[in-house]
Amino acid sequence: MVDAPERALVVMAHPDDADFSCAGTVALWTEAGAEVVYLMVTDGEAGGDELTLDSAEIAEMRRGEQRRAAAEVGVEDVRFLGHPDGRVLATLDLRRDIARVIRQFRPHRMIIPSPERDWDSIAASHPDHMATGEAAINAVFPDARNPHAHRELLHEEGLAPWTVPEVWVTGGPLPRHYSDITSVFERKLAALAEHKSQIADIAALEPLLRTWMGENAAEGDLPEGRLAEVFRIVSTA
Repeated sequence: MVDAPERALVVMAHPDDADFSCAGTVALWTEAGAEVVYLMVTDGEAGGDELTLDSAEIAEMRRGEQRRAAAEVGVEDVRFLGHPDGRVLATLDLRRDIARVIRQFRPHRMIIPSPERDWDSIAASHPDHMATGEAAINAVFPDARNPHAHRELLHEEGLAPWTVPEVWVTGGPLPRHYSDITSVFERKLAALAEHKSQIADIAALEPLLRTWMGENAAEGDLPEGRLAEVFRIVSTA
């Protein structure tokens, strides 16, 4: 039986980050009735090697790709903060922006990138990812629950404090939780296929994903042939 929250907020740096890291788990949760919101810190305007479009055109394209990808795993609400791609910092302003959405949506669980560098996977340790993870966990604790933090949220916007009980961290160190996504792997793949500006050949990516997810499952002692996404679960109540 899937342990799905009533409401979950996924905070990521760029369009496609959620689809690589946790879209399978999100699909399991939405199938079980969870309401999920995606919050992208940037519009991804610095992503890819194609230079024929300007930043505004790339941002518009990538927002559309992310919305279509989210729909593949049952997510209808996708929000963008518009912070500059490639220049994300864990500032008080970013913490406030994430805390605002936490207070608006009032999630029971969040998924965020790890704020810690993974020396075994430099690609996973993009500075935007780490800054997003740092800002997001600070938005969870102490900002979103503290009525004195970002007072304009309460006094000007009427957003009451909210405590997120649990955070699932992607790309972080042990201990790890292995989420069996075998039954929804095709939905994860369909979500990734929507990111056409970033993934030129989804057919070539599929065996790589199966290998990666299969190695995750083996590390988690799941039965042979299973596929898994990996998280560190942090109690934040």
